[in-house]
Amino acid sequence: MSDVENRCRIVLVAPQLAKADAMRGVIEDALRGGDVSSVVLPQYDLDERSFQKLAESVVPVIQKAGAAALIAGDSRTAARAKADGIHVTGGFDAMEDALERFAPEMIVGGGRAKDRHSALELGELRPDYIFFGKLDGDIKAEPHSKNLDLAEWWASMVEIPCVVMGGQAIGSVADVAESGAEFVALRHAVFADPQKAAMMVAEANALLDEKAPRFED
Repeated sequence: MSDVENRCRIVLVAPQLAKADAMRGVIEDALRGGDVSSVVLPQYDLDERSFQKLAESVVPVIQKAGAAALIAGDSRTAARAKADGIHVTGGFDAMEDALERFAPEMIVGGGRAKDRHSALELGELRPDYIFFGKLDGDIKAEPHSKNLDLAEWWASMVEIPCVVMGGQAIGSVADVAESGAEFVALRHAVFADPQKAAMMVAEANALLDEKAPRFED
């Protein structure tokens, strides 16, 4: 296990950009900044055709950089774009359906884990990961305290990895890492100024190298 794999890693949540060329450029730049485990592409308000075009353009860029491309939206788009997996934004029923249809060939994770009960219900389905927070939940500088509490509880007792939505500040990665979460999701913190995306990814990795606790092998 490498040192990067032995501590909390970054999951990028793509910003809301409608044009495929613009999204591809922004994501490509961000991935130059250093280690990123995966990139989630939300559908936002794009129609199915536009989202598929965007995904087909961006997924190869993500995969070329060694990260997993996860689609949050129309599951048919994930298959057509040859993505690595699906990020489920719904609750138990949506997760169960996605796992039945796409696992184990594709990564399936996410869920709407709002409390311990719903998290445990999702965990019984054995997804690849649980997500605490919302993909657009980075509305403050720091991560939501409830999500940090859930992650700390979850990481201490469940083997399924968890992802916590970080805040708008790059320094929020340290707060997430200290909870024991395996992954921290970043959106605004990296993409608020697209020209600085690579720099922000590099800074986040440097903070994690310095401050993130190491997992046991």
